Amino acid sequence: MTQARMPATRLGLLRAQRRLERLERGTSLLRRKREALVAELFSLARSALDTREQIETQARAAWPVYLDALAAEGAGALTELAWPSRELAVRVTARVVWGVPVADLEATGPIVRTLAARGLLPGSVPATVEAAEAFERLTDLLVRAATRQVNRLERRVAPDLRREAARVRSALDEREREEHSRLALLVHSRAA
Repeated sequence: MTQARMPATRLGLLRAQRRLERLERGTSLLRRKREALVAELFSLARSALDTREQIETQARAAWPVYLDALAAEGAGALTELAWPSRELAVRVTARVVWGVPVADLEATGPIVRTLAARGLLPGSVPATVEAAEAFERLTDLLVRAATRQVNRLERRVAPDLRREAARVRSALDEREREEHSRLALLVHSRAA
């Protein structure tokens, strides 16, 4: 894009200098903003890695318990003990944050059940109950991890970005008002 040449006058020089100052301030602001966003991204990535490690640890703990229950009870008994089946209700709300589609996840009920909720009496089939609890804890961890990540974006990153955008908008509006005032004074002084 080719800029129109400024006239070789003092006013042209002032306009060129102001444009250059605005460009430099804008570039500096964008650079600082980019650095802040990268720092926030690394913070989120660290949290995501920690959560991934927790999920991996729980998964490693759950599978041997399941295999022990399978060995002790057999596949048929495990299928019978899984009855009554239940649906895990998770509410998913789609929305857009700063042009990025995100989904809010929320479990609508408890994931880890009690013996009574499973329809079992205390002391019945301990390996199977332990396996079910281990996988329910894993599922609960997965849902909470996903919800936590969405909430972090919603409660920390988006408000910070909104505040920063409002601050920049306010500063730009103030500069524009100053520019108009200077131009009005210049026009008045030339007319006089």
